[in-house]
Amino acid sequence: MRQHVNPLSRNFAEIERIPFLIEMFGDPKLKLHLDIGCASGEFLFDLALVNTSWNYLGIEIREKLVKTAKLKVIEREIKNLYFVFGNAHNILNDVNSQFIFKKIKSISFNFPDPWFKKRHHKRRVIQPEFINTLSNSLQKGALIFVKTDVKDLFDYMDWTISSNFNFKIIDKKDLNFIGSFNPNKLKTNREKYVIDNQLNIFERIYIKI
Repeated sequence: MRQHVNPLSRNFAEIERIPFLIEMFGDPKLKLHLDIGCASGEFLFDLALVNTSWNYLGIEIREKLVKTAKLKVIEREIKNLYFVFGNAHNILNDVNSQFIFKKIKSISFNFPDPWFKKRHHKRRVIQPEFINTLSNSLQKGALIFVKTDVKDLFDYMDWTISSNFNFKIIDKKDLNFIGSFNPNKLKTNREKYVIDNQLNIFERIYIKI
């Protein structure tokens, strides 16, 4: 179910510009959730259709999936969903993308590629430098959600995020007061697969303080 794409490839040096909010969404004033590594976007389609009080933005490194997802958005006339192709590190570090951080209320990393071999850990999406970027750019109160079925990857992500003093772990029950991008608790295809196969799910929520 996982398809390896090397995020460090030179192919991702050219960055797709994140359009202005008014170009992406019917109502740019809505709260914005960013899903990094959104694959075909089915999870975001489900969210956007049932939770129209949020805007959803997906970043995916496989261009074919993004092109297909964009066509679906147009065909279904969904006004609160948009997709961007490329390496999330490069896109969000680009000076022309910095405006997006003022609107982001939460970010999710759902079952990211574990890159099991130690020499490939540098290819994992969550890296100290990337978390530092989020730490310096996200607004106070912004949330980060991580979820995986790989314990080693979870430990790695948890250590990386928790090592940054601008993020602290919060309990799920606190979302009742903060507000969540996924109030109906919809599941990704990977999560459904993991549950069907009775595998463990490791997840955690962090807040920018």
